[in-house]
Amino acid sequence: MRLLKLWFLAAPLLHNAVVSASQASAEDDISVLTTETAKANNDSLLWGPYKPNLYFGVRPRIPNSLSAGLMWAKVDDYSTAQNNFRHTCEQNEGMAGYGWDEYDIRKGGRQTIHDTGNSLDLTIDFVKVPGGQHGGSWAARVKGVPRDDAPPDQPTSVVFYASLEGLGNLGVTTESEPLGFAGDVKLAGYTSELGDFSIDVTAGPESNGHPEIDHPAHEDKPLDRTLVSSSTIAPENLWQAKAIMFGQMKSEVDEIIQKYGAENPPPPPQVFTIKNAPGEGNIHFVQKVFKGPFEFDILFNSGSSSNPVTTESLTKEIASVSELFSERFDKVIPPQSPFQTAEYSEFSKAMLSNLVGGIGFFHGDDVVDRSGAPEYDEENEGFWEETAEARARAQPVLEGPKDLFTCVPSRPFFPRGFLWDEGFHLIPVIEWDTDLALEIVKSWLHLMDDDGWIAREQILGAEARSKVPPEFTVQYPHYANPPTLFMVLESFLDKLEAGRDSSSQSSTSQGVSDNLRSAYVQHPELGEAYIRSIYPLLRKHYFWYRTTQKGDIKSYDREAFSTKEAYRWRGRSVQHILTSGLDDYPRPQPPHPGELHVDLISWMGMMTRAMRRIAEFVGETEDAQEFRGYETAIARNIEDLHWDDQAQTYCDATIDEYEESVHVCHKGYISLFPFLTGILGPDSPRLKAVLDLISDPEELWSDYGIRSLSKKDEFYGTAENYWRSPIWMPINYLVVKNLHDVATTPGPHQGQAREMYSSLRKNLVENVFRQWKDTGFAWEQYNPETGKGQRTQHFTGWTSMVVKIMTMPDLPATERASHDEL
Repeated sequence: MRLLKLWFLAAPLLHNAVVSASQASAEDDISVLTTETAKANNDSLLWGPYKPNLYFGVRPRIPNSLSAGLMWAKVDDYSTAQNNFRHTCEQNEGMAGYGWDEYDIRKGGRQTIHDTGNSLDLTIDFVKVPGGQHGGSWAARVKGVPRDDAPPDQPTSVVFYASLEGLGNLGVTTESEPLGFAGDVKLAGYTSELGDFSIDVTAGPESNGHPEIDHPAHEDKPLDRTLVSSSTIAPENLWQAKAIMFGQMKSEVDEIIQKYGAENPPPPPQVFTIKNAPGEGNIHFVQKVFKGPFEFDILFNSGSSSNPVTTESLTKEIASVSELFSERFDKVIPPQSPFQTAEYSEFSKAMLSNLVGGIGFFHGDDVVDRSGAPEYDEENEGFWEETAEARARAQPVLEGPKDLFTCVPSRPFFPRGFLWDEGFHLIPVIEWDTDLALEIVKSWLHLMDDDGWIAREQILGAEARSKVPPEFTVQYPHYANPPTLFMVLESFLDKLEAGRDSSSQSSTSQGVSDNLRSAYVQHPELGEAYIRSIYPLLRKHYFWYRTTQKGDIKSYDREAFSTKEAYRWRGRSVQHILTSGLDDYPRPQPPHPGELHVDLISWMGMMTRAMRRIAEFVGETEDAQEFRGYETAIARNIEDLHWDDQAQTYCDATIDEYEESVHVCHKGYISLFPFLTGILGPDSPRLKAVLDLISDPEELWSDYGIRSLSKKDEFYGTAENYWRSPIWMPINYLVVKNLHDVATTPGPHQGQAREMYSSLRKNLVENVFRQWKDTGFAWEQYNPETGKGQRTQHFTGWTSMVVKIMTMPDLPATERASHDEL
């Protein structure tokens, strides 16, 4: 009996010990899996064309490391050779289109560049080959073909360069004859992160031709040789490779002119060359001068890899990468009806590839105003003048260095990170490569300061700042931006929640999946660990918004369900709210500290919903209950504070001259935000008015997409006309998405939503496709009257969301409402 009693006493302790041991074992398994996945991701994503501001610029995701790039120009006359050397992507630089036709960040792809200014079509195949302990090897094949309007023997100068910013060494190991290299050129180097490595620049096939120069200078520098110049430059200046090369080239030009006289100079192919001076240094230029079509390879081999990349293996890798990309694309993200044709598939592949091919790794310091001036609270009437004065007397500081792994909106015009753009960028990316999207989200969250602030524009380092007007470089810790990353996290939660009940998911014991792109979904416990790891940052970020962007209800006797849930963008001027992302969209005039912004409270509603779902997912029940209360209050306050019965739309609010709260209504994107953020349900009494506004051709509807501002508004098409009429893809995507949700949910407006969804989806895709075919580019925005692309070209950031729209299902004609039914 005593033994039995002891057993009953001991049993719970034994049970708890077993449970604890089991939990510890599970936690160990997850820890091992997390470590394995992180290493596999780092290896798979280490190298890439992560300098998207260049037509071709390769670097690893390592600060102060090796980087490589390419420059070229036709050299048929002196002015062309001097002015047409390509290096950085530039707006309106004589291009008929350029970008990635196919690109998988983990494998490689093909970029084509149609350079009308240089009468040259350039193809660059880039592949990554895993192996070894340092992220594997990579290679590029560069092919050039004169365009139809060029002479077949057109001379072209091509310069490859490699530079090393940090500690380590890099030098030319191939022995050179005095006049240049007749064969391949080999560079070799070492860094602690990359180990030993080599870079081979091949001579190319025997079919490569070189200009024959009938001039005495030919004997000094025959153009069938490769020229290599090695130098040591201040590391902070290495990014200015083109200027460095021109400086070296100028000394050669001066020497030639002095030797042969200005009256008898050599032809341009001979003049615009560098001095052959190979050796040690931190930057090395490798120049080739071709006649007619040409080809050569650049082979980077990691010393720890047992399978070096060769010209022969590169040929096979190029074919394999292309085949695998097409197979995966057709399986994962193919266009749906009515876009299931070869030309739309080619278009969608290019748009996805340019979005992913526009991912960059940035490292450097940024400029921040930490003055914390009281004027920045914008609490007084006339606050915009006070804040301007405060900014003028502030002394911004350099902070960092910092790292960011991010998509860029536009390689020529915006080659840097933008917070609100990124959420839209990652909506197609998370379908194509979930783990990649999560890696980018994590990179952004790690930029957060102690208060929970993330700068809305990431301008890291001198190279990034070179593309930004000085007045836009300073970042302010009270400035917000739409929290679109939470849309991506909601999409990830959808995947995880769908996977929790799926018997097909892998267990931790199976290790990292061969398909690393979905490891966080295939292993739900790994996905949950990811969410847990970022939850404290998300929570801090959320409450930073609530604190810094709060609006005032109590001071103006506004009647609302909650006295706290109201929001106002800081950073307002008379004509702009740049922080809202909708820059010049009409707002109340004059600005007032009592303003409330319907777009911001809607974003807060979306963000709160995401936080509530995340808290529920990770078992933070008290937090989830708190967020649920905020979510309800926000939804109620949107109605109480922003719905205007007379205008039958949602409006910003302000305070009039009688100190009364009034609505200021400008029908357009702002009016749609409760719908765009998913706060209006299919049974909402406001939904009919919102759908009617969207579908009215005299208001927002056009044959090419939804206008940003109503045609009836007094400010339509006025002043800068940036967000005052043009069609923007991110907002149109949100319209399409939410129309689809209404169209596929039983409710009183299902039929109307189906018809609108089908027509809008078709209008958007067909117009962006048509402009891509006509101009060679995706554009920042589209004209609502003609559909033509406008503003920034090669805008393959959020305009690439057309890929996601094409993958959405078409609704069968039998299920659509007819026009008579609407």
